[in-house]
Amino acid sequence: MITIDSTRRTFLGVLAGGLITGLVACSSSPATSGAAGPTTNPGASGSSEVVLGADQVAPLVSGIVNKAGKDLKPERLGEGLVPPTNKWFSGLVFGDTAQPVFPLPLTFGVDGKGFAFGLPTVTTTEKNIMGGYAPIIQVGTGSATTWQVTAYDELSVTLTGTAGGQVVGTVLIAEGSPFVTFTAAADASLTTNLPFAASGDAYSVQGGAAVYGLVTKAKVSGSTLNLAKGQTATWFAVPDGGSLEAMAPLAADPVKATSASYEVTDKTSTTLDYTTVGGGKTAFAAMPHQQGTLAGAGDPIGTYASAYGTLTVYAGNKLTWTDETLAARAGLDLSKLSSAEKSEVAEAVKADVAAAKPYPADTYFGGKALYRDAQLMQIARQVGADDVADKLKQQVTAELEKWTDPKGCETRDAFCFFYDTTNHGIVGQTPSFGSDEFNDHHFHYGYFLYAAGVLAADDPDLAEKLAPVMNLLAADIATSSTNEYFVSRRNFDSYASHSWASGTVPFADGNNQESASEAVTAYAGLTLWAQASGNKALEVEARWMHALEGASAQAYWTNFNLSDPVYSGFTHKVMPLNWGGKRDYATWFSAEPAAALAILLIPVSPSSDQLKGDAARIAENVAEGVGTKGFNQQYGDYILMYSALAGEDARVKALDELRKFDKSKIDDGNTYSYTLAWLLSLKP
Repeated sequence: MITIDSTRRTFLGVLAGGLITGLVACSSSPATSGAAGPTTNPGASGSSEVVLGADQVAPLVSGIVNKAGKDLKPERLGEGLVPPTNKWFSGLVFGDTAQPVFPLPLTFGVDGKGFAFGLPTVTTTEKNIMGGYAPIIQVGTGSATTWQVTAYDELSVTLTGTAGGQVVGTVLIAEGSPFVTFTAAADASLTTNLPFAASGDAYSVQGGAAVYGLVTKAKVSGSTLNLAKGQTATWFAVPDGGSLEAMAPLAADPVKATSASYEVTDKTSTTLDYTTVGGGKTAFAAMPHQQGTLAGAGDPIGTYASAYGTLTVYAGNKLTWTDETLAARAGLDLSKLSSAEKSEVAEAVKADVAAAKPYPADTYFGGKALYRDAQLMQIARQVGADDVADKLKQQVTAELEKWTDPKGCETRDAFCFFYDTTNHGIVGQTPSFGSDEFNDHHFHYGYFLYAAGVLAADDPDLAEKLAPVMNLLAADIATSSTNEYFVSRRNFDSYASHSWASGTVPFADGNNQESASEAVTAYAGLTLWAQASGNKALEVEARWMHALEGASAQAYWTNFNLSDPVYSGFTHKVMPLNWGGKRDYATWFSAEPAAALAILLIPVSPSSDQLKGDAARIAENVAEGVGTKGFNQQYGDYILMYSALAGEDARVKALDELRKFDKSKIDDGNTYSYTLAWLLSLKP
């Protein structure tokens, strides 16, 4: 396992698409010892439906230990709402002070005077791309205004402002929407820091480098707006290449709700729906990863700059695009290995198992160790080391059964989960990296789900035994609509198409994610568990999230388009840490280039198709990662596996390097035998 300090995983990450053909189960096994390679389930097709709803999870929640969790200080959360941890807007809810948020294309914040928003000023240096909070338009709502999040859905959040003991009104913002809408709860007088002047059917003002528009039926006089109860005011930034006249009619019908739907076959289609009060058109901004496969968007009406690249604006209500569907695989396919190669792997597996340490008690390292050993079991079985495979199956099964005892936390202080009645989620008794504050749940639980999916794939009795707790881990990260027990898809952001890692987001740059590859692994693991437990609706949803997470990982972490102007001046090939309002060539645990690359690779699972791509780019990423130290360094094992995806010559070189590799540098979430098997599995 990558060794990291305790601050690092308060904020972690994702990765992206492509197919590693060497890992696909194919061809007949040669006449050598060992079982055939694992069969790859083609995966269920289908469309969005309710997944792990209240009726399904209620008896599971009542069956597990329930107890109060940590006080996360949801100081600005409306009554009756489930705490929305890990969201793009969580910084508005938790902590003593509300943090800015980044509903691209805008930035937004609230304080005791009112609310503010603006387009970010995007600047690029050799190590980061900044697109931070820009309170260009400041709207005063009265002295000592307090704010609460009183509603949220797939993409939008509604805040209610109170001043002098009276509700002033609500503000709605949404990811992808260029509009900020205030609705007066009573007659209200608002002020703006810049005076808006009439311009046709709208009002406008120059704010920094952009023109900002305002559409309202209220009385506007320079810097003052007088609204009657129920009236709205909608502000927006005019996009580059666009016009006030084109945007104003779209602002006139405010967004009131948003939703997501999907269709999964050999391709994965996503539709984000922006519903307006009057049923008319609105505007939305497509991110770079969505633009190449947009459906039904019509002609663009302008662009916005962002830290993630150029956003393209369209008039309409549905943002629809398509991604490649990725395969979730239980194990490597070693059917092409020769007898000598299988013998080499078998000896390596035996040595790794003999040297194994006791299982860790926390949810991150504990889950990762179970995933690791589930992989070793598959490898051992295929190379004829049946005694080792049997031992691994027995010990991984026993460990999974211990972790999934619903009443385990009544009798022990480790190796168990409970339902957190304070924060509405599943928490491990022994937390790590702030998991009791809901950091990184998708990373942690993805490993458990992956291991369970492997072990229970052909064992329905085991699946049934593990299901009460495993389904709760799945619900914690994949419940599809918020209910009284869980927030909807806790970490996953359908607009950004990747997950967010921080639970409470106490940062001025918004939420963040570092290990993109572990996020991809999480949803692959969720798919495998859904298959093993026979939950088609969960499987389809998991495949959808897997596809989107993979695509965004390539688009923003490992294979971003260097020709986009936003990367001009950025001198690196990968982006280890992405935030709402900035992007950094940095990690939470090491300044080494090898760490910056490896955190985007771990654990290099059988389902890591997102790592494959342009061979030249892979070679460039590897060259930057190893620097002058070569492969034989900490994290070099992961980089060796990745390097082999650049082609057969690179794979052969990686094998040679591995056989000389200092095994003491193998990460404890990996093994020498898995690295060897991975490289051999890619042989043509």
